[in-house]
Amino acid sequence: MSWRTVVVSKSAKLDYQMGYMVVRQEETTKIFLNEISTVVIETTAVSITGTLLCELVKNKIKVIFCDEKRNPSSELMPYYGSHDTSAKIRNQIAWNDDIKATVWTEIVTEKIRKQKELLERIGKDEEAMLLQNYIKEIQYGDSTNREGHAAKVYFNALFGKEFTRTADCNINAALNYGYSILLSSFTREIVANGYITQLGLFHDNMFNQFNLASDLMEPFRPIVDELVYDMELGTFEKEEKMKLVNILNQTVRINDRSEYVNNAVKIYCKSIFDALGDMDIAMIKFYSL
Repeated sequence: MSWRTVVVSKSAKLDYQMGYMVVRQEETTKIFLNEISTVVIETTAVSITGTLLCELVKNKIKVIFCDEKRNPSSELMPYYGSHDTSAKIRNQIAWNDDIKATVWTEIVTEKIRKQKELLERIGKDEEAMLLQNYIKEIQYGDSTNREGHAAKVYFNALFGKEFTRTADCNINAALNYGYSILLSSFTREIVANGYITQLGLFHDNMFNQFNLASDLMEPFRPIVDELVYDMELGTFEKEEKMKLVNILNQTVRINDRSEYVNNAVKIYCKSIFDALGDMDIAMIKFYSL
């Protein structure tokens, strides 16, 4: 089982040799591909061979590229992640609007529930009760936008009344970095299951290549939020980023057992696709802490 997250943060040459990724710096390091779940190229001062890129794709290893500011900017994904991709895409296009809205309602409800649970853990009981009321008020397809109302209460409770998600600050930089790591994990699973990331359940922005991943990741966002809340973000540098990269190696409960977040994403995504295909939301498996 792949479990290792490899972060390349300084000048290096990466190539492939006999089943290993070779990292050539002052010293040469070899890492067995079967152990690697994610590779984060955090600097632009890296050269990587085409052979290694092909092998990373074949092994369904997630590769995240960062820009000159060391923020995630793109990722490597295969065109085809499953032998029956054509059939899966036809099914995806034909997903019934009713089941999509019903699944989206479940996702939003679970997201707000996870936000409420986080507020309870940090002693914000009054705000948690408001979120509990929003859960009770959710309508089909979240037509009254309880998600948006809950978000305002939630983020103000976490980071203060003056905080907004549009502010240029270390908190938002950390949240966005963590969300990018999560998003890449979801895009990988969507493609691995044979679906395409552009066609979402609720998100349908024509400029968003990851509409479906943006939908499915929603209940997992509070994992990032809690880690950022626990950080002392006087700065947002390498140490803080490494904590967020490691978020996929945290453990949660899903399917009656303890799993790394990375594996929980796989189980959860598969359950969502099963629910959509069989039109049965009882098949959805959410995580718990």
